[in-house]
Amino acid sequence: MKKPRNVLVALGWYDHRLLQGIATYAAEQRWHLAAHSIIHEKVIPWGWSGDGVLAWLAAGDDLAQFVLSVKKPTVDFSLRRPHLPFAHVVQEHARTGQLVAEHFLERGLKRFCFYSDSENWSQVERGDAFARTLAKSGYECEWLRWHQQDAAGAGQSEWLRRRAWLLAHLKAAPKPLAVFAANGTLAVEVRELCESASIHVPTRVAIVGIDDYLLSVGATNTTISGVDTNLERQGYEGAALLDRMMSGEKMPAKPVRIAPAGVITRMSSDVLAVEHEGVVRALHFIAEHYAEPIGVGDVARAAHMSLRGLHQAFCEHVGTTPGERIRDTRIEAAKRLLASTNDKIENISQRCGYSSMNTFFAAFRTATGTTPDSHRKTARLAR
Repeated sequence: MKKPRNVLVALGWYDHRLLQGIATYAAEQRWHLAAHSIIHEKVIPWGWSGDGVLAWLAAGDDLAQFVLSVKKPTVDFSLRRPHLPFAHVVQEHARTGQLVAEHFLERGLKRFCFYSDSENWSQVERGDAFARTLAKSGYECEWLRWHQQDAAGAGQSEWLRRRAWLLAHLKAAPKPLAVFAANGTLAVEVRELCESASIHVPTRVAIVGIDDYLLSVGATNTTISGVDTNLERQGYEGAALLDRMMSGEKMPAKPVRIAPAGVITRMSSDVLAVEHEGVVRALHFIAEHYAEPIGVGDVARAAHMSLRGLHQAFCEHVGTTPGERIRDTRIEAAKRLLASTNDKIENISQRCGYSSMNTFFAAFRTATGTTPDSHRKTARLAR
């Protein structure tokens, strides 16, 4: 039998989904992966010898120097060091920015900002594309760059200074506001500050981040919308390219770009932008209380409107009736729970405001054309 290839996984930054893509390809080709020392122990294996390297060259120069020294075919999953003689398989960050802009525009939002905290090339590409896409539709984007502020810098108080600076911007910005955060950590920060200042998400501030480990399935912040950057595909395609290079294929002249899978819509951006204050109060109430046994009368009282006035305002500004909005909010919540948890369907129906399984099944089939169980199976196959 042919000796299995020995491939080093040298990641200065990693996500489990990237590793899953690499591992899937490696299993198909029966590779031996050498990875433990770098990923878990943070030890660079000087003296390693093998057939090729899969790298994510982040901030540390020592890892880049080591990978350069082994003189083996190498695929880098980052563009932090484009001058090094490696192939690159990277995310299509411009497409990510475009998708988020389109996501907000589809919801009728008209005020936008992009929040970043470094000059990292990925954040710059995302922000530039986000602003360009909005400009094509006639809208401006305020770019909140913490790293360019005089108050930024090292020190024990930087975290507090940044949050105070960001909160001041969130409070002062005209509403409703759409915020695209450059990564999951920043998206969580925006959400936390909005909650602390009683700025309702999503009716006053809608948030989309990047679906990293803080926002992905299994994390605690799965109410925040995020872009699925297709990391498993990135890992798989990077490994496949390395395989071809180890067989003698020339390194591609340009980086290979992996397009994002799409925006995963969760509660933080599941909103329609409206200016009618009564409708805003009603949408706020539905978003907060859909899991309770509320009806249209409860919504009207929260909005300080008559039933007739509420119905007319919803038809004009939302395009649905208040009852339809309650149902749609519950069904979308149920779809998210079916896709991301192992909860029993009965428990999910109760968590989404349904008093009986029969009522839930009937509403779900009417809204989606399928059953909750079938939706769960389809959603998991699509991952």
